[in-house]
Amino acid sequence: MRVSILILAAAAALWAGENNSFLIRNATVHPVSGPSMKNASVLVIDGKVAEVGEKVQTRAKVKAIDGRGLHVYPGMIDAATLVGISEISSVRETADVGEIGEFNPQLRASIAVNPESEHIPVTRANGVTTVGVLAAGVSGGFGFGEISYIGGQISLMHLNGWTWEEMTITHGAAMQLRLPGIETRRRNPVTGQINPTPFSEARKRQEANLRKVATFFEEARRYQTARQANPGELKPDLRFDAMLPVLEGKQALLIPAASEREIRDAIAFAEQEKVKIILAGVRRPGAALEDLAKKKVPVILGSPFTPAQEEDDAFDATFRTAADLHRAGVKFAFASFGAQFARNLPYQAGHSVAFGLPYEAALRAVTLNAAEIYGVADRMGSIEPGKQADLIVTDGDPLEIRTQVKMMFVKGEAVDLETKHTRLYKKYKARP
Repeated sequence: MRVSILILAAAAALWAGENNSFLIRNATVHPVSGPSMKNASVLVIDGKVAEVGEKVQTRAKVKAIDGRGLHVYPGMIDAATLVGISEISSVRETADVGEIGEFNPQLRASIAVNPESEHIPVTRANGVTTVGVLAAGVSGGFGFGEISYIGGQISLMHLNGWTWEEMTITHGAAMQLRLPGIETRRRNPVTGQINPTPFSEARKRQEANLRKVATFFEEARRYQTARQANPGELKPDLRFDAMLPVLEGKQALLIPAASEREIRDAIAFAEQEKVKIILAGVRRPGAALEDLAKKKVPVILGSPFTPAQEEDDAFDATFRTAADLHRAGVKFAFASFGAQFARNLPYQAGHSVAFGLPYEAALRAVTLNAAEIYGVADRMGSIEPGKQADLIVTDGDPLEIRTQVKMMFVKGEAVDLETKHTRLYKKYKARP
């Protein structure tokens, strides 16, 4: 096995950025969309999976990699993150996530992504090849911004490329929306100070803010109608143009909703506005699990390491949220919702397995489910012929903390797995 690992490391260094056609053979292949296969091969031609199986023949001029004793998985997907858009959260100049304005649907996260971010190689090193980058501008689990209701569009990005254009898979995977809630404790976005607010006043503020959101959607629909009636004559409006895919049902709204009440409010809003939604940051769904399953609303889960929030919660209330969603038949994916801990994505899934989530469901939640939720499962999320060759080669189970990613391919291109951490390790190991 050690010999195979050395061969892989040498191959990665030799072929990185040079060739995207190769054959990995004699490995255990985990397609995710089907059962695992021992002593199997994956043939990649021009950056796409050509064949998968136990009897795959090599082709002329296709390099072969011996994967004996190793495992091949699809690259993992962090469904919502700040990787590439926020470097040091406490230094505002490095965190491009706090746009001004209440309604910014025209903003796309992709153009703000920094391909040189140190978080990118660190996240890759644990097997993540694709991320849904948040435009931010909203709170409720996304970390930044206190006034934006529509914060912009999430961009699905590969974690490999010289420029943001090369990295972009789709500019508008979903539109971020924060529904106004009853906030009796508001944090000042400048000072960080928490200011208590009487419930009656908070309720009035919520109602006023909900009217703002409803008015914006109403204006967007009027713009849509006018545009259809007089194409070419209407003065373009970037904000309302960006809303058209949402109103046409082509793009979902990503809404933070942690509690049962927030989940039901989000579903009611979706039915009222006749739009598709994805819920983010669900922690205590309670009886709303039934609603999520019945309405087929997908969910993006944050960290399962967060302890119980309420005094009467069971100690494992948030630890078993993923298992509860799975039992209810709700499709979900995992996300970091940040930058510095995006590398822990596989461990979020692994932790949930310890609290009742079946292993196969956990693996899907960091691969295929995210691709299905964002409508790109025809291109990624599993190892199948015709899909992009986003692959990781490991020495064990990627959800296990001791496992190491030995090789990674993004669109068939071998990716260097060196990080700032490994550079510092080598530097100080060699210290005299």
